[in-house]
Amino acid sequence: MLSVQGLQVSYGRAQVLFGVDLEAPAGSLVCLMGRNGVGKTTLLKAVMGVLPVRAGTVRFDGQDITRMKTHERVRLGLGYVPQGHETFPQLTVGENLQVAREAAPNARPGALDEALDLFPALRGLLRRRAGFLSGGQQQQLAIARALVTEPKMLLLDEPTEGIQPSIVLEIEAAIRSLHEQAGLAILLVEQYLELALRLADQFVILDAGEVVRAGDSEELHDESVRRLLAV
Repeated sequence: MLSVQGLQVSYGRAQVLFGVDLEAPAGSLVCLMGRNGVGKTTLLKAVMGVLPVRAGTVRFDGQDITRMKTHERVRLGLGYVPQGHETFPQLTVGENLQVAREAAPNARPGALDEALDLFPALRGLLRRRAGFLSGGQQQQLAIARALVTEPKMLLLDEPTEGIQPSIVLEIEAAIRSLHEQAGLAILLVEQYLELALRLADQFVILDAGEVVRAGDSEELHDESVRRLLAV
């Protein structure tokens, strides 16, 4: 479903990604891993069109999207939850979700209810401004907002970072349900190895802007793989 070939991305003169290849088949959950600062977030932003690509191609669902604008990628079926619990803080929870619905006019009316079913605590917070939510609640809202667009594939950038343990478990359960029951393809950036072992079908490890290891999730038990992730 997602195919990245020879991707090179820079911030000004500073090159961050050096010829990255990545494949995420339909229905798969691929965990993108690596130490801080190796280019994981940059890769997701390039896939979404938030950052321009210096070289290489990004194909989604059989279509070359390398030069498409971000909103065009969303309408094709890419959903994105950036790092840092990003919401529209001055808007209510309900208004945050409505903004997302307007970005995907072809989404089914029931998509909103399905997103809220994953995070039922949000139903009682629909009139609360997002800026007054806890970090965990904001992360749940950010995921629900992406799901309202009915993506074919969801990109999640460290969704459990800085979240209280009880909500981490809720987010893990939601990701598992989306993958196993709904069959949604997911590209998950995650540094927590045990969570990756529980959720992922496949993994890709970045180091210094290059893919240094990729394979099935069972290989994450290998000591050589764990060394690549050690701080």
